[in-house]
Amino acid sequence: MLDKTYSPSEIEPRLYQGWEASGAFACDPSSPAEPFTIMIPPPNVTGSLHMGHALTFTVQDVLIRWRRMQGRDALWQPGTDHAGIATQMVVERLLAEGGGNQDRRGMGREAFVDRVWQWKAESGGTITRQLRRLGASLDWRRERFTMDEGLSRAVREEFVALYRQGLIYRDRRLVNWDPKLLTAISDLEVENREVRGSLWHVRYPIDEAPGRFITVATTRPETMLGDTAVAVHPDDPRWRDLVGRHAVLPLVGRRIPIVADTYSDPEKGSGAVKITPAH
Repeated sequence: MLDKTYSPSEIEPRLYQGWEASGAFACDPSSPAEPFTIMIPPPNVTGSLHMGHALTFTVQDVLIRWRRMQGRDALWQPGTDHAGIATQMVVERLLAEGGGNQDRRGMGREAFVDRVWQWKAESGGTITRQLRRLGASLDWRRERFTMDEGLSRAVREEFVALYRQGLIYRDRRLVNWDPKLLTAISDLEVENREVRGSLWHVRYPIDEAPGRFITVATTRPETMLGDTAVAVHPDDPRWRDLVGRHAVLPLVGRRIPIVADTYSDPEKGSGAVKITPAH
């Protein structure tokens, strides 16, 4: 006799287990059928899946099942992503909420890394359970994590190959430093916020012209010691007669040239921009 109500929690896991056990989602590399593959965009192990994941994974599932129906050797490969600093922040937040004044510095590197791996197992397990509950026809035999040794080795090998080909290089550049995490972070991790600042107007004496100055407007007066030149717009009537001459850098008395450059905006600040490559 049929139950009056449908109980998905009882029926769907049993059906999915049957599909998985029968190899319904498995690909066969030795098959003569034309292959078709989707690498799942790996969800971050920072938490659980949300509605956006359900939408995109449903679209992928429809596509992979359609290809199977066409006789293609279809592989939908599952996996999760370590998410780097984002996962570290989640674990640190959990430690703080757990009391005991635990933090990664107090725990030590090895203990903290072990705690991160514990979180990965918990979160990753939640994600795979959610995917199964969605009925996603993934080949679970091929599940991967972005820090699996095989994947890490492949990344290292490709990185070295690109370096040897001159396609990537090592150099000095300004980085984003997180004073809390005490690490450099990528531009993708930075949220820009506009704040009200100040323009400082500093008068630079003109060399061999007693009593004459060029006024430089800057938001970073502390970098003045590294100035190498002052730029003005060639059409700015206030300063164009000074192009080719030298200003004297205050405090240190060093002569720096005054150059013409259309980059300088006459409408911004004083119209004279200090050039400071060393800061």
